[in-house]
Amino acid sequence: MKIVLGSDKSGFILKEALKKYLEEKGHEVQDIGTKDMEHGVPYFQVAPVAAELIAKKEYERGILICGTGMGMAIVANKYPGVYAAVVESVYAAKKCRAINNANILTMGGWVIAENMAYEMVDAFLETDFTEGLEAWRQDFLKNAYKEVGKIEDGIYNK
Repeated sequence: MKIVLGSDKSGFILKEALKKYLEEKGHEVQDIGTKDMEHGVPYFQVAPVAAELIAKKEYERGILICGTGMGMAIVANKYPGVYAAVVESVYAAKKCRAINNANILTMGGWVIAENMAYEMVDAFLETDFTEGLEAWRQDFLKNAYKEVGKIEDGIYNK
């Protein structure tokens, strides 16, 4: 899978661990943002790069890491077609895909331990939209996704 991965200085150590993990699993990873601890790039400069790549469908998924994950999500969610979710558990990582069809996972380098991050990323990458849900809920969520798209169109295509 093609994945864009980025962090600010607060997420750098976890990003580096995830980059190695993802590459070892055979994913194509584009590393954006902070490249070393001496030259941190702020979250509000990293998230737009990833969000644009996801919005243009140049990458299938994104993973962004800052101190809490919240700043990255706030900025990334400003872009049409981007659904960034802050997660702090494997359950939330799975459900952000199954329920919300999130295409960017954000997490906190101050919050998430390395092994937990691996499990969260696996859940995020391996779960499909509506996977494991009852048929009625799948129908509801697919319709909801279309309705959210209409809301986006109304905002971005004025």
